[in-house]
Amino acid sequence: MTTQVTDHQGGVWSIAVPIPDNPLGHTLVHLLETDRGPVLIDTGWDDPDSWDTLVAGVTACGFDLTDLHGVLITHHHPDHHGLSAKVREASGAWIAMHAADTAVVRRTREAEPGQWLDYLLTKLAAAGAPDDHLAPLRKARAAGGGRKLPGRRAALPDRGIDPGELLDLPGRRVRAVWTPGHTPGHVCLHLEEEHPSARTPGFGRLFSGDHLLPGITPHIGLYEAPDDGPRGHDVESLGEGTDPLGDYLDSLERVGRLAPAEVLPAHQHAFADAGGRVRALIAHHEERLARLRALLREPRTVWQLAEAMEWNRPWEQIPYGSRNIAVSEAEAHLRRLVKLGLAEGVPGAGPVRYRAVG
Repeated sequence: MTTQVTDHQGGVWSIAVPIPDNPLGHTLVHLLETDRGPVLIDTGWDDPDSWDTLVAGVTACGFDLTDLHGVLITHHHPDHHGLSAKVREASGAWIAMHAADTAVVRRTREAEPGQWLDYLLTKLAAAGAPDDHLAPLRKARAAGGGRKLPGRRAALPDRGIDPGELLDLPGRRVRAVWTPGHTPGHVCLHLEEEHPSARTPGFGRLFSGDHLLPGITPHIGLYEAPDDGPRGHDVESLGEGTDPLGDYLDSLERVGRLAPAEVLPAHQHAFADAGGRVRALIAHHEERLARLRALLREPRTVWQLAEAMEWNRPWEQIPYGSRNIAVSEAEAHLRRLVKLGLAEGVPGAGPVRYRAVG
């Protein structure tokens, strides 16, 4: 096993923790030295190889796992929060997370087996998914599926992370920046200290989780959970509820104003020019919204809209599970258009179709 550890100087390291069978390859778990012991920012996927890599990485940074003081979670997804329980059990470290994502973890843990499948079936059927896509879900539901979904064993945190809070990390200045969009409780962490390289413009370093990545556009779907019941499946309701894409665009502007000298993301690699990346991502979503409006000159269901959108490969080549994610992203963009008054539902029987306004 090869452990990839990078010393970012100034008491900051990154450990590349593998994600099994995932094109992302790994999560960059960051280790931050404090006067009370090292703190991890995220932990990686709950997998034996990932665990061994994380432990070896902490050792390579010059610490023992029992030295860990705390774990700061940028968001609840299993490639970030998966190993938190094992870290806490092995070290006694506390776990901190924003309340909105803590609520997601709690709902996931408490959901009845099969509840997620019921939710997904209802949601996809209302979006206009064809029967051949729904059939495997119906089969899994009938067989009692849903007991092993990721997140059902995720750890509940010991403490919260409040927006704008200067975290209790002796010897360091780390401020929480609430950046909803990818998840409702996603946070970035701004290390308000001079960059080790005095030649780097900007102030401090930003642990950006999945909010700001150098070459990937984070997935922006919907926030709803199974106990909410699917929304957006009648003519009046798509404009109601949360607006993840609107949240994400607002969060991007907030991060851009911070102007950090360097961004330390959870995937790919560290990079400078946060402002340039923020502008590129905002432009990407503005262009995507414009393309969706053009597609909606012809009324379409959410599923038909997802089929017609541009992805990183043709729709026919998108794997089954990824199509569900694509439909969620299409609906998040559609909800943004409806909230802006640029799209509306078309009255009629069957799955609701949407059209452009104006």
